[in-house]
Amino acid sequence: MRNYTLAASVLALATGLSATSAMAAGKLNLYCSAQEDWCQLMARSFEEATGIDVDMTRKSSGETFAQIKAEEVNPKGDVWWGGTGDPHLQAAEEDLTEPYVSAMRDQLHDWAIKQATSAGDKTIGIYSGALGFGYNTKLLADNNLPAPTCWEDLTKPEFKGHVQMANPNSSGTAYTTLATMVQLFGEEKGFDYMKRLHANINQYTKSGSAPIKAAGTGETTVGIVFMHDSVAQTVAGFPVVTVAPCEGTGYEIGSMSIIKGARNMDEAKQFYDWALSAEAQNLALQVNAFQVASNKAATSSDKAPNMDLIKLIDYDFKLYGSSDERKRLLEKWDNEVSTLPQ
Repeated sequence: MRNYTLAASVLALATGLSATSAMAAGKLNLYCSAQEDWCQLMARSFEEATGIDVDMTRKSSGETFAQIKAEEVNPKGDVWWGGTGDPHLQAAEEDLTEPYVSAMRDQLHDWAIKQATSAGDKTIGIYSGALGFGYNTKLLADNNLPAPTCWEDLTKPEFKGHVQMANPNSSGTAYTTLATMVQLFGEEKGFDYMKRLHANINQYTKSGSAPIKAAGTGETTVGIVFMHDSVAQTVAGFPVVTVAPCEGTGYEIGSMSIIKGARNMDEAKQFYDWALSAEAQNLALQVNAFQVASNKAATSSDKAPNMDLIKLIDYDFKLYGSSDERKRLLEKWDNEVSTLPQ
């Protein structure tokens, strides 16, 4: 009996020490809206750097926003990292995220800080990338199609069934596409463009990067995506050419936010600061993520699209990231575009 009691005591002590150690290390629930391998690398690298246990969930920007909204009364996540800035701005406006001013702030580009100040410091820019499209050169040749260089080219009759993009309700990339057309052409002509494009779409995907992956593997000819995602397919060895549309285009400021009511607030702030460092942002190069990093000291790949050479519109992040405008445009797209025959 005495041996049993001693063994039980040792087990209880070991269990207690393990629990104390786990409690000291802490934990973090990370919602990630970047590419899967980048999300995994960020989570595991932060664990190695801090000893904090990370539970990572990867979903597209629109899906993550919807989840945070659904969990508003009982938040499950601590930090939302990555994905287009518009839904991050909407989350800030709807008081779903927490203001935080990082000590790393002075190391960032002005556009990243501007994203933060426009949202009362409830989000911040972590990377930037221009919208465009990519096409599969083999499928283009097999179907005797001319190389598209402009947005208008994708609406031509010969491209019917050859174009793929994501659904703007679930994808931040696709919402950026919708908001870009409205700003580039005006709302009436912008929606007219989306209707004509709809006639050529073969599938609306859930994820923003899925269309260019499909183009890479030969499932579709053209994928509308952020240009860095298209470049990644080329680097991976697929026959994909990246296009900066001739009319001009919009761009994203990928963002990061701390979720309001986060259960692990100290760990969330630790991750926030770490993710803004040049060392953490340089991890992108290991997974062929070719966005422009927000830390001035971060290394840029020579394969990344040169933002200075792309005709960018003056994207109104504050307006198109607002809750009312985003809801209005998505509802209008649902009613006037997605319901049309193809």
